[in-house]
Amino acid sequence: MASWGALHRLQVIARSAHALPSSCKLSTKAAGPRRAAQSYPVLNGGILPIYRHVYAANTRNSEGCRQRYLELLEKVKFGGGENAILRHTQRNKKLLVRERLRLLLDDQAFLELSPFAGLGLTYGDVPAAGCLSGVGKIHGIWCVFVANDATVKGGTAYPITVKKQLRAQEIALQNRLPTVYLVDSGGAFLPLQAELFPDKEHGGRTFYNEAVMSALKIPQVAVVCGSCTAGGAYIPTMAEETIIVDRIGTIFLAGPPLVKAATGESVSSEDLGGAKLHSQVSGCVDHFAPTEDDAYSRARHIISAVNYDPVPEETTDYEEPLYDRHELPGLAPRDYSCTLDVKLILSRIVDGSKFREFKADYGTCLVTGFASIDGHLVGIVASNGELTHNASLKGCHFVQLCNQREIPLLFLQNTTSRASLPPNQAKAAEQTNQIKAQASMMAAVACATVPKITLVIGGCHGGESFAMCGRSFSPNFLFLWPNARVAIVDPNTAATKESPDDERALQKKLREESCAFYSSARLWDDGVILPEDTREVGIMDICPGDRDLSCLHLAVCLFNHLLTSWRPMRSCGHCFNAQ
Repeated sequence: MASWGALHRLQVIARSAHALPSSCKLSTKAAGPRRAAQSYPVLNGGILPIYRHVYAANTRNSEGCRQRYLELLEKVKFGGGENAILRHTQRNKKLLVRERLRLLLDDQAFLELSPFAGLGLTYGDVPAAGCLSGVGKIHGIWCVFVANDATVKGGTAYPITVKKQLRAQEIALQNRLPTVYLVDSGGAFLPLQAELFPDKEHGGRTFYNEAVMSALKIPQVAVVCGSCTAGGAYIPTMAEETIIVDRIGTIFLAGPPLVKAATGESVSSEDLGGAKLHSQVSGCVDHFAPTEDDAYSRARHIISAVNYDPVPEETTDYEEPLYDRHELPGLAPRDYSCTLDVKLILSRIVDGSKFREFKADYGTCLVTGFASIDGHLVGIVASNGELTHNASLKGCHFVQLCNQREIPLLFLQNTTSRASLPPNQAKAAEQTNQIKAQASMMAAVACATVPKITLVIGGCHGGESFAMCGRSFSPNFLFLWPNARVAIVDPNTAATKESPDDERALQKKLREESCAFYSSARLWDDGVILPEDTREVGIMDICPGDRDLSCLHLAVCLFNHLLTSWRPMRSCGHCFNAQ
């Protein structure tokens, strides 16, 4: 009975929480955290001469990664190639996907997600997975967008296309953001239908997510700016409001060639499923647009009326880091043996290089503490060596603390895989205790409801990567530096009991498959960013070189807006519900 009495008293306290004086409540404004962060201690970001050879080796490796990054970026920029672009613009009289986004979004940079998705896959290159996705503002309101690029395979959907669209919807669901679809799709690529149609996370999940998000009052808007064939026809018809462009947009399950083959009847695309038919006869769409420009103007008007509050104007009242961000490539570890103190990296990322460390003298292989990024308070969890027993307990405590205070978390991950077999019984017992402590940290990370960002600055290997909020622990965003390695074991430490030739073959395979660009091509992350651009420059703008955007700045601003606008999100069955 005593336990029931205690529970009752806790419930009464919880119900009366709204009556607490304002000084006892969690801050919903950035001003307080910003003033506090300005008084934090300054990190020492100087690189000692004894480590200059490591810095030089890392710099050389980063320069090679940078060149590869720029090559792939150039390849992605041209979509399906020059001939496809000419056919799209001159014969079909349609705007390119980036021109469409320029008309749809506010006149500022946006965060493009996973631009390298679809490169080097077993079924060939599908640049940017055949669609652009990301987060940007429309009339000052954060929105997720998914825009098909019909210059890539004619807008045909491949397995990687579906995966990228589902990831965009997941971000919209996690952060309760309106979603805009620019549909120009040729339907599924039939030779790969077994990887596109039957399973839970295949094409049909896109439509399911639309219905669930609409039920959760997350607006769904579609613009039909090209062909919507077969499964692609359901995206606009399941949206809450749909716009179709005259003489360009069409919606049908089977196009004129299939109608001709099945019935012998010749029919035009306009008569079968054009803009006038669907806006005047079938009612499948809600708005008729004579031109593409008018369509995106109408889409902006729709978003302005979804009854969402625009994001408040950003303040510039914050300090730049005291140390040069262009030194970050030399701090990006070539491999685990070339890792320098992670505080050198933090001193080049956080405002004013100021950082209030938590448990500074305990579990020093993990650095935890508070800082601000562009004026927004964050809790930082950064790898600084092996995730030991003490470091894991420290990380568990800190994550729970940030979750209690509703402070977004930033994980800087650089983990390695350790030897699989302990050399003696004492070491085995030590590893067992370490695993138990890591499990506690994993539980804390998994159950934390605050927004989480993970940045892989080196290795992402073994069980430690889970405790540091790897992909399987659903961070809101996960980015990689180009030098990052993602694999179950570190290629440099992998060993087998087979012949030396087999061991070399395994290590070669692991090096290829653990590369950051291999990972990003398969959507195991949300994009690759250059170390020096982590804070200052975006992944890719509407017009590269024209605008600047910090991926961490946008993500942290978005998360702070989320925390001040909605209560924490918790998983409940098939969807996320506000508690």
